[in-house]
Amino acid sequence: MTKRIEIDDELYRFIAGHTLHIGESASAILRRLLNLPAVVASTSTTEAGSEQPTAAPVVAQPPTTQQAIVNASERTEKVSTPAGRQIFDVMTRADLAGQRSVVARFLYILSMLYKCHAKQFDQVLQISGRDRQYFAKSEAELAASGTSTNPKQIPDAPYYVVTNNNTTRKKSMLTQVALELGYSEQQAEKIRDFL
Repeated sequence: MTKRIEIDDELYRFIAGHTLHIGESASAILRRLLNLPAVVASTSTTEAGSEQPTAAPVVAQPPTTQQAIVNASERTEKVSTPAGRQIFDVMTRADLAGQRSVVARFLYILSMLYKCHAKQFDQVLQISGRDRQYFAKSEAELAASGTSTNPKQIPDAPYYVVTNNNTTRKKSMLTQVALELGYSEQQAEKIRDFL
């Protein structure tokens, strides 16, 4: 059975900040943080013969040596960034849903990438189009690199980005940024699809 509770913004941010993957429910996050067993949905049959979903606790078995090696290598691969985080660790679909326009989502995603990779973010300065620069450390640099650039500062970052490109170009830019920051092509595609 699912119950609804109201929480304040600070608690919501705390829970969202501990998300391991996009789509992880608040209940799953809290169960993990409180070391409670995970719950999986199963079905039971009622007297009328229809199936009803029920929740059954699942007790995790200790991993075998092989599983432990695989899990350790996955963690090592995931913690390849200087801060030890990737965008998938800090951003949730709920956060994205709060951004009401394509430009707002674009800037938010770039802000989260900066949050995870601040020391490497200078690498995005080399990303450019045929006729203009896409990223710079000042609004004036971007304005001078072409007409109608509509530069905006990436929130909580000392970088600016052109924002008057169409959505397809913005997605391409996100892919390029992700690749520059060390994400795999598959991960870069997931980041692009956030837009």
